[in-house]
Formats: sequence, C-alpha cells, structure tokens
Amino acid sequence: MDDAEPRRDVPIADLPIDPATPLFRVRSFALLFTTRVASATSNQMLAVAVGYQVYELTNSALHLGLVGLVQFMPPLILMLAAGQVADRYNRRLVLRACFAIELCALFGLVLVSFLPSPSLAAIYALVTLNAVARTFEQPVLQSLVPVMAPRVILSRAIAAHVSGGRLSILIGPALGGVLYLFGPDFDYGVCTVLIAVAAVASFLLPNPPVPAEPPKVNWESLSAGFRFIWRCPAVLGAMSFDLIATLFGSVNALLPIYARDILVIGPIGAGILRSAPAVGALLTAAVLTRLPVTRNGGRFIYVGFALYGLGVMVFGLSTNVALSIAALLVLGVGDILSSVVRQTIVQITTPDEMRGRVSGVNSFFINCSGQLGSFRAGLMAEWLGAVDSVVVGGCAVFLTVALWFWLFPALRRVDRPDEAQPFR
Repeated sequence: MDDAEPRRDVPIADLPIDPATPLFRVRSFALLFTTRVASATSNQMLAVAVGYQVYELTNSALHLGLVGLVQFMPPLILMLAAGQVADRYNRRLVLRACFAIELCALFGLVLVSFLPSPSLAAIYALVTLNAVARTFEQPVLQSLVPVMAPRVILSRAIAAHVSGGRLSILIGPALGGVLYLFGPDFDYGVCTVLIAVAAVASFLLPNPPVPAEPPKVNWESLSAGFRFIWRCPAVLGAMSFDLIATLFGSVNALLPIYARDILVIGPIGAGILRSAPAVGALLTAAVLTRLPVTRNGGRFIYVGFALYGLGVMVFGLSTNVALSIAALLVLGVGDILSSVVRQTIVQITTPDEMRGRVSGVNSFFINCSGQLGSFRAGLMAEWLGAVDSVVVGGCAVFLTVALWFWLFPALRRVDRPDEAQPFR
C-alpha cells in the first residue's frame, strides 16, 4: 500500500507514513492545498478588479476606502461566530457552503458588470456577501491542515500551506490587473472559475472528524478561543508577537511613495517591490518544506522577527533599488520563517475540537494587524514622512523582539514546535 494513501480505519493525522514522503503524494493535503491556492488567488484578483471598477465608476478615493471597509467589517463582526461554526459542524460541509455563497457573489458581479450602468450598491452588496463567506472559510481552512496531513509531515505541510497564501499574494494581483484589460466581467469570470476549482477540490476532501459533543452556542463557548490562547503562554506569545510586529512593520501602504518619489522606478517598480517579500517567503518556504524546523523552535521565531525588522529598517533607509529589493526579500524570509514555526506551535498545541475558534481568533489578528498596520504607516508618513514612518516601524519591531523575549520566556524556551506546549 502507498504510504500516502489513507486507510479507512486510521485518521489521516495518525497515518504511519515515511517522513520523507513528498507532500503532494498525500492526496488529502494536495486537495486542501489546491483549495487554499485557488480560493486565495481568486480573492486577490477580486480585490484588484473591484478597486479598478469602483474607481472607474466614481473617480473617488473615498469609495476605494469604502471597498476596504465593507471587506473589513464582516471579520470584525463575525469572527467569534465563524470559529464556533468551524468547531460545531462538519468542516467540509461548512467549506462547501462558503464556496457556494462565493460562487453566487462572483457570478452576481459578472452579471452586474454586463449592465450598461453597473449598480454601485449592488457591487458593494456582493463584495460584502463574498467577505462574509470568506470570514467563515478562513478558520475552517486553517483548522483542516492538521487533520488532512499526517503528523510526521505536519511541519512541512504547514510550511507549504503558508507558502500557498504567499503564492496567491504574488500572482493574484498581477493576474487580476492584466485580465482587467479584457473588462471587469472577464476578471470576475476567472475569479468564479477559480472558486469552482476550490469547490471541486473541497468536495473531494476526505471527511474530517466530527466532534462527539458539539460546543454549546453561548458566550462561554464563543469566547473559548480567547481563553485557550490566554492559558497557553507560548501560543499567546506567538500570536501577539505577529500582531504587534505586523502592526508596526507593515510597509505595503507606502510602496507607491518609495517607487515614485524615493527610488524613482514608477508603477512597474512598485509592482516589483510589492512582489519581493512574497518571493523571499516562497524561496524560504521551499526550503522549509524539505528541511522543517525540528529543534529550537522558539529561537527561530525570534530570529525570523529580527530578520523582518532588519528588512524593514534597511528598506526604509535605502535609496538604492537593488538594496531595497534585497531588504524586502529579507523581510519575506523573516516573515515566513516565524510564520511557519508559529503556526506549527499553534496547530499542534490546539486540540481539534478547539481549532476552529482558535483559528478564528488567529485569522482576525492577522487581518486586523495588516489593515491597522497600513493605516499606522500612512498616518505616520503624513506626520513624519515616509522614511521616518518605515524606520520607526522597524525600530518598534526590534523593540518588540527584546520585550517579548522578556515577557514570554515560555515562547523562547520552545524546543520542538511539533510538540504540544504546556499551559499555565
């Protein structure tokens, strides 16, 4: 029997396969990876297409801000409920329901874009509907990784899963921008096809374990994810580390300023700058999928965030194009290194019946830190200038590394990230 073929009587996580088994020979993980990449790429393309279309219809920067707002509000309001749903119901069925809603929303955008005068209200409503579905989709996808990959290759599987998100960030915006030349309806149509691919892959996934006693729907159950994180110092330190570092280290919002005014490389250069962190992350992820971090996991998290802060500071001060790109590559290396080890700690330590709620909190932290980080960078750039805003952010990341080293000794003492961490 092929080591990668699941046996009906053994959960996928417990399959006794060779640790050197290629990841994509494990059918369940290959299907989950396809689902993740297709869905995330569609979402990245959608963000570009909606932005262009709304700006063409309104010529208003305010409406561009509203596009971001309608996509930010559903996670803010529904995060706790999304985690509860992921833990209470069959995750494969929840994923299918999410993709069904996203298909309806995207097909609606195709139809609206065919109209001679597309309705702005309809576009906002459909984008909001899509954002609601994605709010429930994200914790489900995260919580499925440990049950769709055997434990002996889980570290490598998490590295590949995280890299799938970076791959989507790398190709999605560029693909969305190029396809928009054929019209927004064509762009939305390709997004629809990608979600259909994700939906088909989700239908082929093996059935995940269902909790014997689904959690009750009450405040205690809804907030259980926060309480779980608070009780485990290593998990709390890892999640809060990412929140603070991303809040202060985000540079994406200021890349147009660097491309036009500081490095003088224009829109194409801005695209290269935006892609550089994802390239660094993908190269590092390719290494981690073959050589996972098995010892000194806590130290690797701190090293990753230190590299992230170094990349931010060097990029902020650089006026040389090659050095700036190199700094962003280093930023991406540090980001993926810390992310993979951090996600491994969180996934292994969290019991399956809690993964949806903990993943919901984690997704909320990641989304909020990115949005607020861009706002922080823009606001400080308005007050102090772009260079000072980036350099201050990089210094804050280094300060966070030092502060977290003192505040969370449990995190720095983590040795094997693939072992559950102790609670208070």
